[in-house]
Amino acid sequence: MPIDPTIYYAAIPAVLLVGLTKGGMGEALALMGVPLLAMAVPPVQAAAILLPILVVMDCVSLWIWRQHNDRTLLKMLLPGALIGIAIGWATSAYVPRDALRLIIGLITVLFVARYFYNSWRARYGYIVPARPHRLLPAAFLGTLSGYGSFVAHAGGAPFQVYGLPLKLPPRDYTGAGVRFFAILNAIKLGPYFALGQLDTTNLTISATLVPLAIAATAVGGFLVKRMKPDVFYPFMYAMVLVAGLKLVYDGVLAFL
Repeated sequence: MPIDPTIYYAAIPAVLLVGLTKGGMGEALALMGVPLLAMAVPPVQAAAILLPILVVMDCVSLWIWRQHNDRTLLKMLLPGALIGIAIGWATSAYVPRDALRLIIGLITVLFVARYFYNSWRARYGYIVPARPHRLLPAAFLGTLSGYGSFVAHAGGAPFQVYGLPLKLPPRDYTGAGVRFFAILNAIKLGPYFALGQLDTTNLTISATLVPLAIAATAVGGFLVKRMKPDVFYPFMYAMVLVAGLKLVYDGVLAFL
């Protein structure tokens, strides 16, 4: 099947945004990737084109952040995430994706609002301590992240809702996030093959975009590695807010 060259008008900015995300700039920009590409191709095809590119980006990110990680964060969230992917694969045909986007978006916006409220209180001497790991929230948010990643490309927000309040060193937090989503994306390749979406046409489009994906990921990693904690965390919360508002907007628009 011939490839329409106009696809690249949407694909190039989509890959740039997702690449910056994969470099360590949070998951908010990644939410724009599939909708941008879906302006040129059907949404399922857009997700299929981006998935191999995401895997390549994950490889670059894993190398960039190879010396930074938080194993405890991964151990807490990964079991639930794997369960969430399994549930998503089994039920994706029956659960309204727009409802899931709306729910995750509302939770995320409330979470960020709480952060900025506490930041305002900090001006008057109130300091919020770092939260400890908690099994039940980790299980719930890990499952929601895996499920959202599979059925609605919205796995980043639940991960950040759990991870950001831990107040980890920024590089360790980013390294753990890179590993977390690299594992999820690798696992999602199987279901996409089973759905027949990774065909020759889609893989050809993906392959032509790989050099741009690598460059964008490297730029994202370069920028994040140079952020101080007092810049990194407000920036990350702002990105989470963008993600939450985008999810709420998509969910409400679908219902209307």
